[in-house]
Amino acid sequence: MGNIIHAARTRRRKPWWRSLLRYRLITVLAMLGVTSAAYFAIDDRHDLPRVHHGGGSSTSNAAVRKAGCDIKGNINERGEHIYHMPGQEYYSATRINPARGERWFCSQWEAWWAGWRKAKV
Repeated sequence: MGNIIHAARTRRRKPWWRSLLRYRLITVLAMLGVTSAAYFAIDDRHDLPRVHHGGGSSTSNAAVRKAGCDIKGNINERGEHIYHMPGQEYYSATRINPARGERWFCSQWEAWWAGWRKAKV
């Protein structure tokens, strides 16, 4: 006599993630809704730094050194805007003249955003 194969035993169980494929539109819309809600619930927008614009008074906030703002923004003879970090070779020799548009920066990002480049030495 031959072996009897039951249909219940030959049927394989599908992996749990296969059921998600059947409902993929609903799954995508649910994930989109959750991420959208999280995006609007958390407001982590950072304000851009205020940059010095020429033509203002020489006593602008950018010309006055604030505590923790140790980066010197210098303009050389060729008109290049260069910033010097503490510990660089010419940092101590660099002088800030607000009348020429030179200023202090609080971060490298702020200096870069204002259009200044880092000193090469």
